[in-house]
Amino acid sequence: MGRSPPMNPDVDTQALAQLATQIKDWGRELGFAEVRIADIDLSQAEAGLQRWLDAGYHGEMAYMAAHGTKRSRPAELVPGTVRVISARMNYLSPAAGWREAEQQHQADTAVISIYARGRDYHKVLRTRLQQLADRIRQSAGEFGYRVFTDSAPVMEVALAEKAGLGWRGKHTLLLSREAGSMFFLGEILVDIPLPVDAPTGHHCGQCSACMDVCPTQAIVAPYQVDARRCISYLTIELHGSIPVELRPLIGNRVYGCDDCQLCCPWNKFAQSAAVDDFAVRHGLDSARMVHLFGWSEEQFLRIMEGSPIRRIGHERWLRNLAVGLGNTALTLRGDAEIIAALQARLSHPSALVREHVQWALTQHGEQYGLSEPNAH
Repeated sequence: MGRSPPMNPDVDTQALAQLATQIKDWGRELGFAEVRIADIDLSQAEAGLQRWLDAGYHGEMAYMAAHGTKRSRPAELVPGTVRVISARMNYLSPAAGWREAEQQHQADTAVISIYARGRDYHKVLRTRLQQLADRIRQSAGEFGYRVFTDSAPVMEVALAEKAGLGWRGKHTLLLSREAGSMFFLGEILVDIPLPVDAPTGHHCGQCSACMDVCPTQAIVAPYQVDARRCISYLTIELHGSIPVELRPLIGNRVYGCDDCQLCCPWNKFAQSAAVDDFAVRHGLDSARMVHLFGWSEEQFLRIMEGSPIRRIGHERWLRNLAVGLGNTALTLRGDAEIIAALQARLSHPSALVREHVQWALTQHGEQYGLSEPNAH
């Protein structure tokens, strides 16, 4: 990040307002659905974050607590910051009928979170945010800034809420009246005193659909998620063994979980992506778990190049799929193809993989002479 002297506090407010309008227009040209501007006062959010950490709800995500107050005080993270340009980018491709389609997965199909079926959003958003910063520099001259996309200690949802992009839903995701929640967030921290936008109101009302539908009851209270129970955490963030008592609840969700979004009434307004980067790749919207489970590590790394899924590595990929294959015992108990696939991994070099494969075979009654499903 190139630093420059702070802008003159007496700078023409009309010029700043015009620049803010241009930033929003440029953002839309770059594929963002909406761009808004917030100040950097996150004092209320900071208290909530600390309570969440104190409760241990972050699980193994030590990075959530590792940066002290930098996460809630942008000017400590990037000295000189006075404003945050917050942007959202839709990722549905296409939007029409998407909720109905997501409810038709077969028992042996790998359910992968919608956002992860295309290109890695980190790269897509970061590139376009940098292009937006370049346009600002061309118009306003050198300025101090830094681009972020879920890649540093930044309270993205809190900042987006302050900027007026939406409100935090009871599932803790950002919700928009115009677009639901099927979008990514990104930010540019800047030292330009741009005029700020007003936040929106909260519009969840008495609805508790997301809390009621959560397979593991991870939404322990409105606006509070115990990550240790969340399927997205268990399949993506957790490095070790998935707790045995939670495995049957995961079903065939092998990377992330969209259930709290699928049931949200506001997602009837979800919008299609303006860029093609998030289009489904490699048939990941309908792939059979047996097929994915058969990939070698070389195949996994090659096929998942440029995908966010690659980040979890082949070992955890197999761990997740083993759980999914074990859970097919509810409807496909003893399926020969599934049993053969699992048995082929019994001698895998990873103890983590072997443990989950053995558990999966147990569900099918194929180990230790057990004949009842869900025996441990």
